[in-house]
Amino acid sequence: MPLGRIVREEIDLSKESAEMLTPGAGGALVVFVGFVKGVVDGKEVKELEYSSYDPYASEKLKEIAQEESRGEKVLDVRIYHRVGRLKPGDPTVYILVSAVNRGIAFSTAQRVLERIKREVPIFKLEKREDGEYWVMGQTRIRRTEVSGELSKQI
Repeated sequence: MPLGRIVREEIDLSKESAEMLTPGAGGALVVFVGFVKGVVDGKEVKELEYSSYDPYASEKLKEIAQEESRGEKVLDVRIYHRVGRLKPGDPTVYILVSAVNRGIAFSTAQRVLERIKREVPIFKLEKREDGEYWVMGQTRIRRTEVSGELSKQI
């Protein structure tokens, strides 16, 4: 059953994986977990603060999971994205795809990740040693310490 939602807690991957296995049908289960990086652009990351426009963000994650699970030979897709304050090493996004073979599972998981970055209203405030940056998709906008003004950086 395709699932997608915003969460605050870590996901139990063993439980999710067991629920997704279809004996005799699937040949692969791909699990992608994204983590908070400790260094970005050579600068130490102290914390990420994720926020989302919910309930729309959860609805969009579920929609992506449902659409991608309709792909040929894809059996199930689950997507969970965390919000809140996270430290380097903390998991941020979980994508699980079961399919009849590994090629389909890997390509579907990669497509799901790219769709999340493009389509889901999830925002992160990246707190680094050189300042704070709002990151939306592939765009990074620096928030200056003194004035609070924003300047776009790609």
